[in-house]
Amino acid sequence: MKIIRKNIYIVIIFCLLLTFSNAYSQWFFDVETGAAFSGYNNVRIPRDTGTQFSLSKDLKTDSAFFFRLRLGYQIGQKHTISLLLAPLSLNASGTVNKSIRFFEEDFPADVPLKAIYRFNSYRLTYRYDFIRKENLRFGFGLTAKIRDAAISVEGNNLKSEKTNVGFVPLINFRLEWFLAKKLSLLLDGDALAAPQGRAEDVLLALQLRLNEGLMLKAGYRILEGGANVEEVYNFALIHFIIAGATYRF
Repeated sequence: MKIIRKNIYIVIIFCLLLTFSNAYSQWFFDVETGAAFSGYNNVRIPRDTGTQFSLSKDLKTDSAFFFRLRLGYQIGQKHTISLLLAPLSLNASGTVNKSIRFFEEDFPADVPLKAIYRFNSYRLTYRYDFIRKENLRFGFGLTAKIRDAAISVEGNNLKSEKTNVGFVPLINFRLEWFLAKKLSLLLDGDALAAPQGRAEDVLLALQLRLNEGLMLKAGYRILEGGANVEEVYNFALIHFIIAGATYRF
């Protein structure tokens, strides 16, 4: 019920901000896809009594196809609000030469294991552009993120899964530098650090404007962070090679 209430609040805020629109206001739709590759992914659940192991070193994590969808609305010259859907799932497998205590199960050493790392993200972002010049645009904002995460391990006729759904506030930033009339360099992301953990989701991409409505992009995204709390210790780094497009209408 708490998640449902949060989603209702997000929709209400989104609708209220639309009432401040003017003649310049504009919808946009952004899609991003490509391949995701695991860097480190260290897990210990529970933090104090579980066994620490790596989904990317002790096991082998396969690369995966991913996609992201963002629907946004630009209000006037400097205000932007958007909703992001960013699902992600990575599969790992292999054997580990030590027994593993993971959440509610004990897995013997040297048995075939399968693991799934899921990290779905749903975000509402508001950003204000402090600088909006012909060749440079720069803004800061706030992102309200709902994290729907899970790690599962299966093997030796045993299965254990730890899920986590929570709210995370982040700082949003966007820097767009126009190298030419139709070519720009984009640095865009959400990030924040706290004693309990951190989160960074940052894109560096080249953009090519085909016309007034359509812009293509290609680049590199990094997703890094995790939590060190009583129930969970998990820090992961994921690399993305991306291609995408933004359509304004």
